[in-house]
Amino acid sequence: MQQFFQYATNHYLLVGATVAVAIVVLVMEFRARAAAFASVPPSEAVRMMNGGALLIDIRTEAEFSAGHIAGARNLPGASIAAGAESLARFKEKSVIAYCDTGMTGGSAARHLARLGFKHAFNLRGGLAAWRQENLPVVKG
Repeated sequence: MQQFFQYATNHYLLVGATVAVAIVVLVMEFRARAAAFASVPPSEAVRMMNGGALLIDIRTEAEFSAGHIAGARNLPGASIAAGAESLARFKEKSVIAYCDTGMTGGSAARHLARLGFKHAFNLRGGLAAWRQENLPVVKG
């Protein structure tokens, strides 16, 4: 143990850098696990939809009309940021938010969770992943 303290004293920059890298790795690992927990792949989303989950498309109305998942409600991101009063009755139900790529949907799911939604999820990969798995999209 005495040798370790001597080493740390002589090479404090190296030891400090090692500790900093270890902290960054731990933080990144915890963030990745938390993000993965709140997102579901398209196949799991289909299973959840069959169980009564609510789908929220947070894209603009024009993007929604160009193509969306059947049964989804259009609620642009600004509406979620304002508090999502229209969704208050679904707080105990599973809610899946999605966008084009899954990035904005993830922040919407986190915001819904902060608003008290017990089961808020993000569609991993968004509508692009949905289409990649050849799942149906409706227009209009």
